[in-house]
Amino acid sequence: MEIIPHVYQVTHRKANIILIVEEELTLIDTGFRNSPSYIINYINSLGRSVEDISLIIITHNHLDHAGGLAELKKLTRARIAAHKADLSEREDQLPYRKTVRRLLRIPPFSIFRPLVYARLRDIDIPLEGGEVLSPLGGLEVIHTPGHTPGSISLFSPQRKLLIVGDALNNRYRDIRFPPKMVSISQAQAIDSIKNIARLDFDILCFGHGKPITGDASTRVRDLIKRHEL
Repeated sequence: MEIIPHVYQVTHRKANIILIVEEELTLIDTGFRNSPSYIINYINSLGRSVEDISLIIITHNHLDHAGGLAELKKLTRARIAAHKADLSEREDQLPYRKTVRRLLRIPPFSIFRPLVYARLRDIDIPLEGGEVLSPLGGLEVIHTPGHTPGSISLFSPQRKLLIVGDALNNRYRDIRFPPKMVSISQAQAIDSIKNIARLDFDILCFGHGKPITGDASTRVRDLIKRHEL
């Protein structure tokens, strides 16, 4: 679906990938391991090629957002950006709760372990938060930890557009904080949302669920108010 001109949401297996179509293409998240063929077909439907992707940004290092990265790296010359707090060469430091990391060490789940995260060596642009990337006339990187240590959100002041990955989700007919069972720190996640609620945005895109295309900042502030009651 087209969210605003030149910004599209591609959904595969309920995980969202954001595609920014300018002279060069920018991909925000890569879906699951088998998502690239779906992404490529969508890009082709717009009359563009996967080779036009020059930048891939990972909002957080989970299998439904970074799973397709390895395949897309093979097919493009794109530079890869992700927050350094989510990156490691060690499997015991994956940005999952301990229960999930333990699960990934036992069969049959262990066969997926090398496929569910991006390694430090995969990344060209290790982010800290505060950077401004080139898409959409300036895309601000905001560190929004909680779901994972290195979760980021991306803000376009020019378009009043905020992309939050899994810092929030839009499931079950309302926006929600990320689930505790798959987040490193729910308290930190809530603090991160309080921080981005101060921004001036109308459009909000999620890692899961439909975008909000009007007065989105009010919806986020209302969520915080309900939580504080």
